[in-house]
Amino acid sequence: MCLAKDKRFLGAEIGMMGILQTWTRQLAYHPHLHFVIPGGGIRKDRWKYSQPDFFIHGKPLARMIRGKFKAAVKQAGLYERVPGNVWKQEWVCDVKAVGNGEAVLKYLAPYVYRVAVSDRNILKVIDGRVTFRYKDSQNDQFRICSLDAFEFLRRFFQHVLPKGFVKIRYFGFLATKKRDQLDHIKELIGMRLCRKSRHYPKKQKNPPTCPDCGQVLVFICEIPRYRGPPW
Repeated sequence: MCLAKDKRFLGAEIGMMGILQTWTRQLAYHPHLHFVIPGGGIRKDRWKYSQPDFFIHGKPLARMIRGKFKAAVKQAGLYERVPGNVWKQEWVCDVKAVGNGEAVLKYLAPYVYRVAVSDRNILKVIDGRVTFRYKDSQNDQFRICSLDAFEFLRRFFQHVLPKGFVKIRYFGFLATKKRDQLDHIKELIGMRLCRKSRHYPKKQKNPPTCPDCGQVLVFICEIPRYRGPPW
């Protein structure tokens, strides 16, 4: 969020949703974070869109995260338990555009509301071995993995979070305490979309108002004309 405020990148305050994922498709321990970030931010009471194919450089973001994580580990008294080469190698932050975000949310939803492996993917439990299926990320085909029962339990329980620990958090204008700001941002985006609409008048001396409260109406979206059959 600090880099997003830099005018070299976006120069605005952003919001984001962070989701913790701890497992691979074979249930191996692989903790990492996914962040879904709107393509823009709020600046001086105006909404500013980011560039379609660029948001923030991944390398400086990775180095900043590594530094902050290192400081947090030291504060927690766990620094000596982390191998020294962890702080010397480059960390990875993959920053890419994902369109309107619908496909990404569909991909991340199972990691929030499901466990590491579902019952339907456990094929059999015979002679102390558990056989389950998973999808290969390379070709999207199902593959089979068979583990000793104790090894399966070890892998599975690695992904059970401690009591009170949550998988998803919201930051910036997406935080719960900033609902009013988020509503205002929706209005700003609606007004901008309104100006791009062919039905929006160039000069509006008397904008439409609500007949009940008298407040100026804010354009949210344009509903296309229904051209289906009349029945």
